[in-house]
Amino acid sequence: MAGLAAGCALAQSGLRATLFERRPYLGGRASSYQHPATGEIIDNCQHVLFGSCTNLIEFYGRIGVKDKIRWSDQMTFIEPGGRTSVLRPTFLPAPFHTAPSFLSFPFLDFRDKIAIARAMASLVPFSLQDSGESFMDWLQKHGQTKGAIERFWKPILVSALSDDLHRVSVSAAAQVVRESMKSEEAGRMGIPTIPLTELYAAAQDYITKRGGDVRLRCGVESMHLENGEPVLNLAEGAAKFDFVVLAVPYFAMAALLPQAGDAQPLRDKITHFESSPITGIHLWFDRQISDLEHAVLLDRTIQWMFHKSKLQGRDHEGSYIELVVSSSKDLIEKSRQEIIDLALSEAREFFPETRSANLVKSTVIKEVNATYSPRPGIDGYRPKQTTIWPRVFLAGDWTATGWPATMEGALRSGYTAAEAVLHSVGQEKKFLVPDLPAAGLMRLFG
Repeated sequence: MAGLAAGCALAQSGLRATLFERRPYLGGRASSYQHPATGEIIDNCQHVLFGSCTNLIEFYGRIGVKDKIRWSDQMTFIEPGGRTSVLRPTFLPAPFHTAPSFLSFPFLDFRDKIAIARAMASLVPFSLQDSGESFMDWLQKHGQTKGAIERFWKPILVSALSDDLHRVSVSAAAQVVRESMKSEEAGRMGIPTIPLTELYAAAQDYITKRGGDVRLRCGVESMHLENGEPVLNLAEGAAKFDFVVLAVPYFAMAALLPQAGDAQPLRDKITHFESSPITGIHLWFDRQISDLEHAVLLDRTIQWMFHKSKLQGRDHEGSYIELVVSSSKDLIEKSRQEIIDLALSEAREFFPETRSANLVKSTVIKEVNATYSPRPGIDGYRPKQTTIWPRVFLAGDWTATGWPATMEGALRSGYTAAEAVLHSVGQEKKFLVPDLPAAGLMRLFG
């Protein structure tokens, strides 16, 4: 997505952009494909956005797929046994707009709610810096109860940051909380209603209609410089370009960098990054198992349910659901059948209709390198989009975007890299759009 953002921006500016993608489809870690065993088009992992993702929303408008996002202003929490609680906005000004529904949550007791409110008072008004401590340490220092941690902080932040709270920096967690609370619009959740690769195929059309080129099944093996000009080494030979944006995950970057010694500082930074996995469990039932389009699942391994058949307007065909486990380190070594058995067992606790439904087909997708881990101190190693080579730029959610590993972060990196390329040819152009403005009382805090 970082590469698509850069490619679209550069093509729109009149440069001839060529985008290389080693796979036969676009989207990278936000893509879909036809699964051979099921015959279904599935996303490699469920991706969602929020109203605060201003650059991603602008990008969807740019490539003409903004109407393919379904928005929701409420979030349903389900306990084992099926009891539901709904977080929704009210007439109160931000950041208190969700307070009435939060205070009514039956799965949190009075002590939990007081503890959460006390922590929110420290998180929401200020942009906290990375102090080197984990967010779990911060929560414990701020008197959070076990119920508050297990039933509020973990469901929200492990899903948002894709890692365990003891591996998440305070600054990353605080940003998620602050961005989601700055206005009613900021907390709206958007979910694509079509497969991800179909969504991003529109970016290919955007680039090619403006004189650019998108080459699928064409990976870049390495890069070197000739008299300062970047040369890409492809399977079919070398190709020289005026400028190159390396828009790949951190774990793929080392192979592309020049072998010269001046690349060593960047190589050293990359060694500090670690990955966190996400597992998606796809289940197809012969009947409807829930009226909900999505839900947060409490107290079990599975964290989210997305009712894909409802989201895609196919609910007459039964129920196709995707169950998501972020930071799924404990599932990586488990077999496909073990994971499906676990998912079915837990789904039956949350959705009683599942007990009488027949499972038609299923599959498990393990995205081992789904995101980089936003652990304490990692922001100090995230490189800028510019490099020591004037004609080479970086993009990716792991670069210095000011955001954690999200689609929004990827878009920001691609737009920033495009701005830097244009600056090199004497064009001063802005693609980054402003952050969502604060509303209500949040305006007092900037």
